[in-house]
Amino acid sequence: MGLDRKIKYGMVGGGPGSFIGGVHRAAIALQGDIELVAGAFASTAEKSKQTGAELRLDSGRVYGSYEEMAQKEAKLPEGERIDFVSIVTPTYVHFPIAKAFIEAGINVVCDKPMTTTLGDAEELCRLVKKHDVVFALTHNYTGYPMVKQAKALVKKGILGEVRKVIVEYPQGWLATRLETEGAKQAVWRMDPKQAGVSACIGDIGSHAENLARYITGLEIDELCADLTIFLPGRPLDDDGNILVHYKNGARGILYASMISVGEENNLRIRIYGTKAGMEWHQEDPNYLYVRYNDKPEEIYKRGEGYLEPVVGANMRLPQGHPEGFFGAFANIYKNAVNTMRAKMTGGKPGEVDLDFPTVQDGAYGVNFIHKSVESSKARSWLKVDYSPPK
Repeated sequence: MGLDRKIKYGMVGGGPGSFIGGVHRAAIALQGDIELVAGAFASTAEKSKQTGAELRLDSGRVYGSYEEMAQKEAKLPEGERIDFVSIVTPTYVHFPIAKAFIEAGINVVCDKPMTTTLGDAEELCRLVKKHDVVFALTHNYTGYPMVKQAKALVKKGILGEVRKVIVEYPQGWLATRLETEGAKQAVWRMDPKQAGVSACIGDIGSHAENLARYITGLEIDELCADLTIFLPGRPLDDDGNILVHYKNGARGILYASMISVGEENNLRIRIYGTKAGMEWHQEDPNYLYVRYNDKPEEIYKRGEGYLEPVVGANMRLPQGHPEGFFGAFANIYKNAVNTMRAKMTGGKPGEVDLDFPTVQDGAYGVNFIHKSVESSKARSWLKVDYSPPK
């Protein structure tokens, strides 16, 4: 028997001046069967109440802190309390917030990177298992329909054995020191106390690594990183170039940058196998290109009937109607929430439902960030071989 009500969620973060909080709320709203009922939206009770009022929430469910929210929500009857919390704060508080809600028995959807330290990431892995909650990480680019098509084609062997992966994520918005001008999104990303050990690789390089691993299924054996601070006075990297050796013998190049002038959000991946090559471009996300030496190029288009079933399960519009960033975020929430529904009703989530980044993906990403920083400081290749706690 299905759940005969909407899924209820609360949000921590996403208050005044937040960009990503609004993105998450808009993406969740696309589902239609998930409603925001509670929140601790800011570091002060006053700002939290302000956001709660703007969102027309019951003032009694707008909290002054995440601790208060986790405690009081956990005491509410099932069906009234939140079913999951969405964490959209700067990275440094992801761990204590996630820990509080997991220990309260509440499912979690957390923005990336998951934590600032590997120890915290691994502790979350253990806590998720102990308390048997659903934990999803919003590596949203894995939610694009054509990324899922790319993964399916690689799994089917269309490319043959993967030999080379080139993934790049250039942006230009931090080509000047916006953090000194009070730009909120720049300030916390360049603050080691809030962002952790890395800015560029931690923020967008981790997306690039996750995208490559999601599509190919390959894991890194060792890497050699060159992280740079181009603008004097910055404590964290604003550019990074990483050579990668994968466990299957494939080679990779990962480039991420916040100072590439003229670039917007130019995430792009190319994968070359023994039979064919493949390309996907985030700024033109509805098309996937497969290329051969001995026959014409193939262009896969979102919305068509020849695509893999998983693609259709993650689309909202027919062909010819652009579907992008919000929809990709929404697909992470959709699959995670479907998994929650299955557990809540005593059912078993399907393969498509389980297609979202997990707490283990979060730990893998945190390890990648730290190994990149270590390699750059040592100016040498570094062994990465890593398996997060299950």
